[in-house]
Amino acid sequence: MKNLFTLLTAILLSINLYAQNANAIIFTENGERFQVVLNGVIQNTEPGTNIKLTELVAPQYKLKIIFEDKSLGEVDKNFYLEPGAEVTYNLKRKNNGEWALRVISSTPIAQLPPSSTPVPNQNVVIYHTTPVPAASTTTTTTTTYTDPNSNVNLNIGLGGVGLNMNVTGTGVGTSTTQTTTSYSTTTTTSVPPTHIHQTPPPNSTTTVVIHEHEPEHIHVVPGYSGPTGCPYPMSDQDYNGIKNSIMSKSFESTKFDIAKQVLGQRCMTAAQVKDILGVFDFESTKLDFAKFAYGRTYDVGNYYMVNDVFDFESSITDLNRYISSYRR
Repeated sequence: MKNLFTLLTAILLSINLYAQNANAIIFTENGERFQVVLNGVIQNTEPGTNIKLTELVAPQYKLKIIFEDKSLGEVDKNFYLEPGAEVTYNLKRKNNGEWALRVISSTPIAQLPPSSTPVPNQNVVIYHTTPVPAASTTTTTTTTYTDPNSNVNLNIGLGGVGLNMNVTGTGVGTSTTQTTTSYSTTTTTSVPPTHIHQTPPPNSTTTVVIHEHEPEHIHVVPGYSGPTGCPYPMSDQDYNGIKNSIMSKSFESTKFDIAKQVLGQRCMTAAQVKDILGVFDFESTKLDFAKFAYGRTYDVGNYYMVNDVFDFESSITDLNRYISSYRR
């Protein structure tokens, strides 16, 4: 009877563990964009550098990683999960060229802080067993030009109604674009400004330059004109929110892991790097993160200010040696 009770208890425990969903976060340190395939089904239609998979119901899946850059190859592995936990994996290429999926951290889902703010550059995907319809995009563009020496026939389409007219005037160019795109994933990205140059048709001397809207919240370093290590540093508001999240953790290793995971996908200023190093207690942790953050710093010419956080000269020497050998 005792053995039967023990057996039943073990079975019930295993069923309970299996019933708990799991989350998995997979990210690349160097910005390689990829798609995740679980049991033959693509989970994220748009490649990304940080993919969060939620509501994973099984303890094991057949995992395939497909890189946007086909020269990087593919990854095929058996993917093991912890029921009821959110596990973060680092997808990293080893010295021999093979890809490794290493566990960075594991946190029970019940202990995760509630958050309504998406992590920057993270694609959140609910696990599904059927393929997601591909994104559909419909774009309609109408461009008109007039020339002072010629009559131009304008064809304008509005809501399915056509309008034709002959116009003579000075060189003018207009462009109207309407784009509708639908995706099944949640993506937060920062897009740098682009400049589209269009050349008018023959017999016209007008060149139209359309400047798209620049991304919001671009934060630059006033007065800085030196070399840059990344496109646009995050705003102080975004940085302070991330810093507060890191500071809320109790253990040094947890702070370090979260800082690498979150800030690894962002561009910082040297002042922000110096400030975040103050969150850490140990000299070795500060040095490791200072090396990690150098390649993600906007005003690298100001990186000397980071030296102020170190207590030992040997740490400064080690960091400067790393910077001297760093290849962008």
